[in-house]
Amino acid sequence: MSISRRHFLKTCGWVTVGFMGLQQLSCISSKNGMAITNKSLIADGFGPLVPDPKGILDLPAGFVYKVISRAGKKMDDGFFVPGVPDGMATFPGPDGLTILIRNHEVNPGKSGAFGKNHELFSNIAADKVYDSGGGISPGCGGTTTIVYDTKKQQVVTEYLSLAGTLRNCAGGPTPWNSWITCEETEDLKGSKGGVVFDEDHGYNFEVPASAEIQLAEPIALKAMGRFRHEAVAVDPKTGIVYQTEDRDDGLIYRFIPNVPDKLAEGGRLQALVVIDGPQDTRNWSGDQIPVGASYATRWIDMEDVEAPKDDLRDRGYDAGAARFARGEGMWRGEDGIYFACTSGGKAELGQIWRYIPGAAEGTPDERKSPGKLELFAEPNDSNLVSNADNLTVAPWGDLIVCEDRSGDVVRLVGVTPEGKLYTLANHHKRTEFAGATMSPDGSTLFVNMQGIGWTVAITGPWENRIG
Repeated sequence: MSISRRHFLKTCGWVTVGFMGLQQLSCISSKNGMAITNKSLIADGFGPLVPDPKGILDLPAGFVYKVISRAGKKMDDGFFVPGVPDGMATFPGPDGLTILIRNHEVNPGKSGAFGKNHELFSNIAADKVYDSGGGISPGCGGTTTIVYDTKKQQVVTEYLSLAGTLRNCAGGPTPWNSWITCEETEDLKGSKGGVVFDEDHGYNFEVPASAEIQLAEPIALKAMGRFRHEAVAVDPKTGIVYQTEDRDDGLIYRFIPNVPDKLAEGGRLQALVVIDGPQDTRNWSGDQIPVGASYATRWIDMEDVEAPKDDLRDRGYDAGAARFARGEGMWRGEDGIYFACTSGGKAELGQIWRYIPGAAEGTPDERKSPGKLELFAEPNDSNLVSNADNLTVAPWGDLIVCEDRSGDVVRLVGVTPEGKLYTLANHHKRTEFAGATMSPDGSTLFVNMQGIGWTVAITGPWENRIG
């Protein structure tokens, strides 16, 4: 997710906006210099935002936030909270508690849970670390778990739950109460820039949701492919895992496991092909795919999925797979799998797609009732949303989308089932939002302010959007 701001700098000249909701936003220049605010795409949402007297997070009236975790603080297991929090998901815990699993997109060579000089690394069992970096530069990404009491709005326990991985970006929850965490890197075993890698990277890992302090077995799910992973979504009907790739020329993949709830036992990796539609979905040039356009799809098998040359996407495209503009956040809704392409669209400000699995998804009969790919939203308007990244499906049916940009104001954006947009929150810390996810009881929205390493809990009258 941590990227150059190439598309952002190309497309926008930002001004401070957002205090009074989208209806009162100033027009901002688009890529072609035209003001393109489309008022027909504006939804009411939860009402205008109220300026935060602390200058941190603006929310609609009746909503409050609480910072529940900060990078660098000691956790209950004695390790430090790593920085760069990213994708998250929640799970029901014992006695009504919420289990929140959180990624950390820490780069190689940076400090994480073990301290600035890795002074705490010796406190962890060697078989619980994926990559010890020769004892010099252990992988400092991984995941942490927060056990949270939503009734008291307080942290019960916080601990390291996966160790030794790199740049854990997003991921996705499974129906069997675990979190699939994704490495957004393609580093290979060896040395690079003074950093030692004992293992290849660019894999997914599985972390059980547990209220007890424990480290997950650091098993790379190699059959799911080695590439610059971003997010996944699991269809509980089939056990199929859908995956995004954070590249300007990335693909959308699916993994059909041999055993649905045992991903480490292998399976088939496939790439998405658009039938009777454009192979390039980015809308950067040439024929444009209109919002609402829907295409039948098929899937092609991928070979040599560990891709030592980091060429999986190139081989897939050459075989007919569709190309997407930085696939990032992905989440399953009742009506399909939603995913964001952060730099897609004419203005390169982002697209949101919906994939609707076919009635015979993943079986030999799926050609008779293929899945469908629909361009759900592409506003091409920085007043509405800019560089959609992590997203989740809220209990009331809207998407909640994190913006991946820096600036005076960075927003959480709601998207209704009709494709209309509203601002749910904005902050003033000049870093991206990441990891938005709701608690199982629907009371609390958790989200990260990535650059400063904060995780916040937001509560309020969510029922205003329900029904």
